[in-house]
Amino acid sequence: MKRKVDLVILSDVHLGTYGSQAKNLVNYLQSINPKTLVLNGDIIDIWQFRKRYFPKSHLQVIKKIISLAAKGTKVYYITGNHDEKLRKFSPVELGNISVLDKLVLNLDGKKAWIFHGDVFDASIQHTKWIAKLGGWGYDFLIVLNSFINFCLVQLGRPKYSLSKKIKNSVKKAVSFVTNFEDTAAELAIENHFDYVICGHIHQPQMREIKTEKGSCLYLNSGDWIENLTALEYHNKTWSLMEYEKQNLALAQEDESVNTEIDPVSLLASIKMMS
Repeated sequence: MKRKVDLVILSDVHLGTYGSQAKNLVNYLQSINPKTLVLNGDIIDIWQFRKRYFPKSHLQVIKKIISLAAKGTKVYYITGNHDEKLRKFSPVELGNISVLDKLVLNLDGKKAWIFHGDVFDASIQHTKWIAKLGGWGYDFLIVLNSFINFCLVQLGRPKYSLSKKIKNSVKKAVSFVTNFEDTAAELAIENHFDYVICGHIHQPQMREIKTEKGSCLYLNSGDWIENLTALEYHNKTWSLMEYEKQNLALAQEDESVNTEIDPVSLLASIKMMS
């Protein structure tokens, strides 16, 4: 029985990279029946897209999203920095799917401001080549971490996150996350939003932030590389879904998904567009 949810927000899936936990995301999407699904940026990683690497599980995510839209779910695809090529086409509507750069929703009389968040990142705005280089390094780190965790599991030891350890040990990284959250909240408060919802920094979060001008609830949907999290809003209440606590059975691979499907070529052509 699928769980009904009013609103689901997820981000930073990075389809097309080795670190993307696409199979787990398919499992999660198959377990819910959302009225509205918001994909808050970096769903398809056009920066690091490789035509030779786009496995069936990644295509299953796309197919599942399209299937949800066909069955009545309103899908909003908000562009991020890794899929910024899509900003050339936004805003655009394709049936029940809308592609746009930001979104405002009215949730039971309260205003929610939703955007990816790369606008706050100076490395993205001014030195994009450094950000891309960092993305490739992060992808390698995730692959290395996967091998380490495989070994740890075989030895009966708990998994370990290299990137989280690095982030938490570097004061500048911790400071960046805090500044990111505070900046988003301050702008939301100034513009009279009750909720501000971002992705981008791969840091799942739900916290109330107060300033002299008021307060708002800052939310971040995390990612589907390490944290495997999503935001859910149902019956006027927000919650942070953590996949590893859901105990969902691994879904069977959909044999109807054709690995020669044209979306791969389409993504390659989008990447080549100037």
